[in-house]
Amino acid sequence: MNKFFLFLTIIVFMVSNVVAQEEKFPFEDSSLSIEKRVDDLVSRMTLEEKVQQLMFESPAIPRLNIPAYNWWNECLHGIARNGKATVFPQAIGMAAAFDDDLMFRIGEAIAIEGRAKFNVNQKTGYMDRYAGLTYWSPNVNLFRDPRWGRGQETYGEDPHLISRLGVSFVNGLQGDGEQLKVAAMAKHFAVHSGPEKLRHTFDAVVSRHDLWNTYLPAFEALVTEANVEGVMGAYNRTNGEPCCAHSYLMDEVLRKKWGFDGYYVSDCWAIQDFFEGHLISKDRKDAAAKALNAGCNLNCGNTYPSLIESIESGLTDEATLDANLKQLLPTRFKLGLFDSDVSAYDRIGIEKVRSEEHINLTYEAASKSIVLLKNKDNTLPLDPNMRNLFVTGPTAADAQALLANYYGVSDDLRTLLEGITSSVSSHTAIRYVQGSLLDRENVNPMDWYSEEAEVADVTIACMGITQLLEGEEGEAISSPSAGDRDYITLPPHQIEYLKLLRTKAKKLIVVITGGSAISIPEIHELADAILYAWYPGEQGGNALGDILFGNVNPSGKLPVTFVKSINDLPPYEDYNMKGRTYRYLDVEPLYPFGFGLSYSDLEYQNLKSSSKSMKEGKSLTLTLDVVNKSDRDAQEVVQVYVSKTQKSSTDPHQALKAFKRISIKANSTEKVEIELDDKAFSQYDDQGNLHLIPGEYNVTVSSSLPIERSSVLGSDQRESYLIKVK
Repeated sequence: MNKFFLFLTIIVFMVSNVVAQEEKFPFEDSSLSIEKRVDDLVSRMTLEEKVQQLMFESPAIPRLNIPAYNWWNECLHGIARNGKATVFPQAIGMAAAFDDDLMFRIGEAIAIEGRAKFNVNQKTGYMDRYAGLTYWSPNVNLFRDPRWGRGQETYGEDPHLISRLGVSFVNGLQGDGEQLKVAAMAKHFAVHSGPEKLRHTFDAVVSRHDLWNTYLPAFEALVTEANVEGVMGAYNRTNGEPCCAHSYLMDEVLRKKWGFDGYYVSDCWAIQDFFEGHLISKDRKDAAAKALNAGCNLNCGNTYPSLIESIESGLTDEATLDANLKQLLPTRFKLGLFDSDVSAYDRIGIEKVRSEEHINLTYEAASKSIVLLKNKDNTLPLDPNMRNLFVTGPTAADAQALLANYYGVSDDLRTLLEGITSSVSSHTAIRYVQGSLLDRENVNPMDWYSEEAEVADVTIACMGITQLLEGEEGEAISSPSAGDRDYITLPPHQIEYLKLLRTKAKKLIVVITGGSAISIPEIHELADAILYAWYPGEQGGNALGDILFGNVNPSGKLPVTFVKSINDLPPYEDYNMKGRTYRYLDVEPLYPFGFGLSYSDLEYQNLKSSSKSMKEGKSLTLTLDVVNKSDRDAQEVVQVYVSKTQKSSTDPHQALKAFKRISIKANSTEKVEIELDDKAFSQYDDQGNLHLIPGEYNVTVSSSLPIERSSVLGSDQRESYLIKVK
């Protein structure tokens, strides 16, 4: 009899368990609003479960049918750290294309690959780090100093350029449907650009003028225009407060002024810095409470488990915990992670990863990003039928030179050497030797290589750096300064090798890889032609080969200023904008912002404006003709700069306010139309309010920053118009 009742009890328990697992909670009902669903879910969690869900490694809650989820994923220039993916050029290289439509299409492609991988991971049960849909990209920090190793992750030194490219990238990632394709993130909020080795203790001190007119515009654009889903706080302090517990930036600016309604995450282990680096908290539970109370919804790190102690100690309370969860959890609902019905995104298959379309797109991006810095006597393009070619240098056959940091992997990494080799005729004799090490002098000083340059018709020297020498602390394993650069030239031994080659070579072409502005005045004098390739992604070699041999006309433009010397820069730790970037630089640069040559002879003509004045709420339209006087099709980036005729001490010398990439057929004229609204003649006050500033302005449409150095270098096309702002 006892056995019968035991058996019956087991059966009842099993049936009850199945029924419980099949029970649908209100938060699983997709017909309800997200707000109601989140409220229901939070109301069902225990205190311990709530704390656990504020961690980036959020564990499953089986009794509520909640699967485990890892919030940490990366897609800076393609799906990163999660297996095979299309590897696009590094962010700084994509910025050199000055193409917001391209950025949108790249964002779309990355989102499709992200969804395809997520769908496969769901089926296989792989839910580890980097396998989710919440991507912690893009990096919209301002690249204020070339010494910063992580500057390669940004879109350059200009607030307008960063804003426009960032908005396009986020729109491509997130899509425009009710459900998010993937969730993007603006990082690192805010005022964060080195020094890398001090980031856990450093206080970035800025004026309100620089904060609002330089450091914040890109973040504002991503929040108010692109509705970016996430924002990441920086490691450092800004004006005394840590960026992951910053009352002004996080509450007054982000939530209240801009109306941000997404989630806020700490940079990884940044809250730990409160008591180990910044020393603004006495212990872990105090640091956790400070961050939570300030509205840091998600902890990438291991500090938030101490929140239970924080609550017990009265440092925070469960109501604040609930409020943070209600800002965090909507993202998972917007991604459809709690929905049982199948969406179009759930049907994206793994065949979309590295599809032909995406491979063609990364080739397009690389082709548009490479910048022609010098072309003496039309050395380029080269004749693919040349008899003898010598290729040398430490980056020629190095896949690291393609990848940069935060990268994915590909089974088709086309090195610079491979791209060059594929572009020449079958009867061209090619000799390749590395010739020089990347980061140190050759152990054997004997010169067995430069004689090859004497024999060759052309020598192509592939020089530069890789993410081994610049990048994030810990990743740049050859950097002596935590990923930053103590000098901004090429490594000295590379310069010496180029000098040796120059004594032998008939024609010397230098190709440079890097993620920042490298000071190369000596190389400018040595070389017949110079191409700056950045970190060009998996198809970078093919793009370079096609440019060298004339299949593609170079059209990249510099998103950063190349100074002549490190002595032209203010101290690295100084965040004041005076003397920084093209907007405030007081010395002549080596290569100006926006500079880049073409194989075609282009001319700007007939600039006209729809109005000679500007009033609040109004706009004007600029029109001009761009004439291609050559027999070669071309692409050009038309740039619009605004400058006050009578400047105050805080006014920029010039400021980019619009740009447009155009295609121009050989021997033809392209009519260009660009609209400027009143924001082009406005500045932020110290409270972050934008005001139209009366006065006279020069509006210049040009092919590069409109200064004398651009003309000296051969990019002197510009037309100006005087506008009165009332």
